[in-house]
Amino acid sequence: MADFPKIISVDDHVVEPPGVWQDRLPAKYREVGPRTMRAPLGEMTFVGGKFTYSPGTDGPMCDWWLYEDLVYPLTRLSAAVGFDRDEVKVTAITFDEMRPGCFDPVARLEDMDANWTEASLSFPTFPRFCGQTFLEASDRALALLCVEAYNDWMFDEWCGGSNGRLIPLPLIPLWDAQLAAVEVHRNAARGCHAVCFTEIPPHLGLPSVHDADGFWDPFFAACAETDTVVCMHIGSSSKMPSTSPDAPAGVGSTLTYMNAAMSMVDYLMSGVFEKHPALHVAYSEGQIGWIPYILERADAVWEQNRAWAGLGDKVRKPPSQYYREHVYGCFFDDAHGLNSLEEVGVDNITFETDYPHSDSTWPHTREIAERLTKNLDDETIYKIMRGNAIRMLSLDPD
Repeated sequence: MADFPKIISVDDHVVEPPGVWQDRLPAKYREVGPRTMRAPLGEMTFVGGKFTYSPGTDGPMCDWWLYEDLVYPLTRLSAAVGFDRDEVKVTAITFDEMRPGCFDPVARLEDMDANWTEASLSFPTFPRFCGQTFLEASDRALALLCVEAYNDWMFDEWCGGSNGRLIPLPLIPLWDAQLAAVEVHRNAARGCHAVCFTEIPPHLGLPSVHDADGFWDPFFAACAETDTVVCMHIGSSSKMPSTSPDAPAGVGSTLTYMNAAMSMVDYLMSGVFEKHPALHVAYSEGQIGWIPYILERADAVWEQNRAWAGLGDKVRKPPSQYYREHVYGCFFDDAHGLNSLEEVGVDNITFETDYPHSDSTWPHTREIAERLTKNLDDETIYKIMRGNAIRMLSLDPD
């Protein structure tokens, strides 16, 4: 093609600057609401598939978030761009040491320009991928204010001056589906068509998408009514797949797609898409090469085993048909997935740069994308690099 399409990335990340909550919370909450401090990174361990940290009295300086009794460090994994691959470690970092594009919208746009990226959808950092930090808090009134403050900051400051290039991705109060629906409508009224959600709600102590009482129905209905796509990032259930408590982090990093795979089967076999036929869901950073087998197996179970498999009348079509009609996948470097493009579905996949995380292809994203898609036709490349994202996020094509 004459020129490679400008990329729309549906999975990037923002490191929230210190004032997000302090500038917006009522005065009585500022001493317990999210705020930052600078102190050395003390002891750090990796146990049971998770990193744990504590401040120390010496060692490398770190910027920490404080919230109620939570003490949470910023590490280089959350702000890896600009560092050599061998320097990307779970180690302390301050805002001063980060590339400014991690937290400053003007600098982010400059880094996007350098990376052939026109628009970007960013997941949160301190709230975690779908707002688990606020779900786990003890004061629900404060937690709701924190969700609303984050969303206001995202619209007003992060996205507000970008001329549509930074795309809002707000949070919901996960503990209350009615309040979540209210927040979806509040954000839709200001032009939003995406929302963060968790891959596997029971891992967070929440009802599943199979809940007999339809716990999530108000939320799903609000999303369907407003053309809001439900965006689920790997790790948004606070539990990464691994094999054993003593397995190194590399095992879980290799298996990250498994949460997305399990979540997608949940949706395909839950009846949610029958109840909410306008609902769409999207999986971020899970890659796409696993999708053909999951669809093949799910269709076989539906065809051969549905009499005993608990699917009944709620799953009336082959699961692969629900996938084609309701699900988006996402990749950043998956040659195997592109070789299976016919099975994955050219209309069901989007692209990401993962800025500023350790998997990010920045600043070489265009080069990598051109290599991956060199055997595809122009129309297919356009869809993958931006066309499907425009449709998924209800963006103005211009």
